[in-house]
Amino acid sequence: MTSDSLHVVISGEAGQGLATIGQVFTKALVKAGYYIVVTQSYQSRIRGGCNAYSVRISSQPIESPVEAVDVLVALTDEAYRVHRDAVLESGVIMADEKIDLSGEKRPHVSVARPQDARFFNIFFLGVLARMVGVDSASLREALTEFFVGHHPDAVQKNLNSLEQGRQWVSSLPDHIQRPLPNATRKGFYMINGNEAIAIGAMSAGLKFFSFYPMTPATSIANTLASHAAKMGFHVEQAEDEIAAINMAIGASFAGAPSMVATSGGGFALMTEAVSLAGMTETSIVVVVAQRPGPSTGLPTRTEQGDLEFVLHAGHGEFPRVLYAPGSVEECFHITREAFLLADKSRGPVFILTDQFLADSYRSVEPFDLEPLPSLNVCDELASSEKPLQTYEITVSGVSPRLAPGLVQSCVRAWSSEQLAVADSDEHTEDGHLTEDLHVRKLMVQKRWRKLSVIKEHVRKPLFYGDKDPEVLLVCWGSSLGVARETVAWKINQGQSFGMLHFSQVWPIVAEDVLPYLKRAKKVIGVESNFTGQFSRLLRRETGFHISERILRYDGLPLTLEYVLDRISA
Repeated sequence: MTSDSLHVVISGEAGQGLATIGQVFTKALVKAGYYIVVTQSYQSRIRGGCNAYSVRISSQPIESPVEAVDVLVALTDEAYRVHRDAVLESGVIMADEKIDLSGEKRPHVSVARPQDARFFNIFFLGVLARMVGVDSASLREALTEFFVGHHPDAVQKNLNSLEQGRQWVSSLPDHIQRPLPNATRKGFYMINGNEAIAIGAMSAGLKFFSFYPMTPATSIANTLASHAAKMGFHVEQAEDEIAAINMAIGASFAGAPSMVATSGGGFALMTEAVSLAGMTETSIVVVVAQRPGPSTGLPTRTEQGDLEFVLHAGHGEFPRVLYAPGSVEECFHITREAFLLADKSRGPVFILTDQFLADSYRSVEPFDLEPLPSLNVCDELASSEKPLQTYEITVSGVSPRLAPGLVQSCVRAWSSEQLAVADSDEHTEDGHLTEDLHVRKLMVQKRWRKLSVIKEHVRKPLFYGDKDPEVLLVCWGSSLGVARETVAWKINQGQSFGMLHFSQVWPIVAEDVLPYLKRAKKVIGVESNFTGQFSRLLRRETGFHISERILRYDGLPLTLEYVLDRISA
């Protein structure tokens, strides 16, 4: 979509080493100084099917996936058939020699397989990298890091195959190659949304993480498990999602900052425990990585369809917080905020992400941890002899919290004989069950007073574009990048556009939102669901009706072309 942007799609079947090509290729690009936006499309199977690893590359900042393909790497006939119509007339097709390209009019090349078929994906990697001009040093470094821990002979064989692929390109005519412009952006990391959530949790002081594997949330657990021993926290794979969240609630009550991660179907099993966290006023962070439903739906595709579900999950009324990061950087910072606010508000905090953001690699600046606050999980009593009132009625609604058996603060810790009592029934201030209806009323009011504490820390929506735009795009979560690039594109065309993005979708403070909505002549909601869930939520909370919407619900992420085409329609 821009003269400085190149879109490469690597496609084949599961089991061909597709992810290896994609991850090493993109890591080499980041090392060489490029911006990237990765989109992964894969089917729910171990072998076969048609998967794709798409990477948009530029020497300038980019945020959105695109559809038009500049370079197609097809490893199977099906990959060629699925993606060939998206290849531009100026694009190039690089295909396995077994694929029939006889009718292809666009520039194309059939890649001969190396003698050792085990390394054919690395050979293809070498061909692709040379075609777009990735320097050899960055590529070899990325490949060596990818195979760290393997036998030196195996690493060397992969490096040899890589070089063979690079040399093979030298015999091709120049019109086949698509070299990128030079880039100078150095010292950046390649991580995806799930990895950033894991890093954010570790930096916030995570001590306990429990889960039951469910795409697309599982890689959060994988990342955390790989660092648990070194960082000093515990990762537990439970027998099911019910056990996972109840373990985390128990760990949090004992004083360990805790998190669980799942997707819609797994979260459905957690809803009773969400209500338990609300009643017991237990801090917990829950990541819900959205995918298309109902039921199993499309387990490896993307959607923003669970906003209303998570907002209303758990029986009864109690305050909660819903975040929806829009970028990899926000995944890190918002996860930290989630832990801090869960501790401040003594209740559940949710992070809504989705398959697109979870699996989308980006090049990001290293996170500066030094100025970030640390998490202090327990209050200090004025006197160790003061009786503990687990649910003491306070002006803010937040009661002092002590880990059972331990009084702990950021500067000291000492043992305590005070009894910490909690009850999932309605309870008195000291934590014992009650059916006193006057106490019930006081406790409901107490719990809801915590909403004022939450609202003190609400993230205001991000505005970008013309101050008084003719058209305002309203979006949330992972649609940030595509909305911002759409606005930049339209402004560059001389049109008046703006964007209002929400990375916190509950609670909504009307006065933070209405001025933007009222200034625009036309407001368009942009979401990845069928019913425009966030637009409906905004109307409920502000009274402003967004009648025009751009919605996508086919399991694919919003792209620049998709939004631009529907604005013009």
